[in-house]
Amino acid sequence: MTTTWKSGDKKPSNQAPNNTISGTMLSSWSRQQKLAMIAGFAILGLLLVVSACSKQDPKPALVGVSSPASSSATPATGVTAATTPTAAASPAPIKKTPKKRPVNVTYSDANSGVSFLYPRKFVLVSGDKAHPQLAAASMNDVPMNFVQSGGVAVATVALPGSSYPGTDFTSAFFNVNVNRSLSEQECAHFAFVDSRNPDGEPVDAEKVKIGSTDMEMTSDFSASALKQAETQYYHSYENGACYEYVVGLGTAGYGTKDGVEPVNRDEVFAKLEKILATVKINPVETENGAEPAIATIAVGKE
Repeated sequence: MTTTWKSGDKKPSNQAPNNTISGTMLSSWSRQQKLAMIAGFAILGLLLVVSACSKQDPKPALVGVSSPASSSATPATGVTAATTPTAAASPAPIKKTPKKRPVNVTYSDANSGVSFLYPRKFVLVSGDKAHPQLAAASMNDVPMNFVQSGGVAVATVALPGSSYPGTDFTSAFFNVNVNRSLSEQECAHFAFVDSRNPDGEPVDAEKVKIGSTDMEMTSDFSASALKQAETQYYHSYENGACYEYVVGLGTAGYGTKDGVEPVNRDEVFAKLEKILATVKINPVETENGAEPAIATIAVGKE
């Protein structure tokens, strides 16, 4: 006998166990896959969050630094074009600072052993022409003040005539002479001394110390209705010779011309005595027929 099943009828009961086992396995596998998929999506989401956070961190902008290849490119956001040098920009020229000339100059004469510093703007004359004058060119040269003849002019430094505009200043100088025919005792005396004593008697020379050198000093003053001249003489004995240093000031015009004021005499003599304070006497060789040396002028320190 044959049994016929209809599509609407239920399946035989003997197939139910197999169908139940297959459904259970399918349901169990699907849960594992779902868990794995959920875990994978969670990890992927975490990685995306971390990556997004790292991309949002601000990066420091490079300002003013570029390579030649990228110098023509458009500046990045936050970097202005002014901070990125271009290849066509040329380096700024280096300005050279001019060297300042020393204020003072050193004069040195190997024949006499004399050296001293004097301001560069002053006028130096050495040798036979080193005979100072005061007040005006028409006046006689200022004489040496040795007790015996034999004096030789070494050098004279004169202030410019325009040093004191608006005053009666006409000239001022510092002069060096040397006399090798005098003894040390004779060097301490002068041919003429200050005669401005109220009694008309000569004033004795006085002992002074200039720098580290002891010297004898006297002065002389002469005047007319229009011109005045004042000199100070200093003597020192070194190297077997008598050295004479003279500082002088000439004036004219005060009281005879409108707008002319008397020059500050102390200020002028202070400048001249400052030169005197720099004088040094070096040993001189005069034996064995040594040839006379030539005076030299060199740059000195302030």
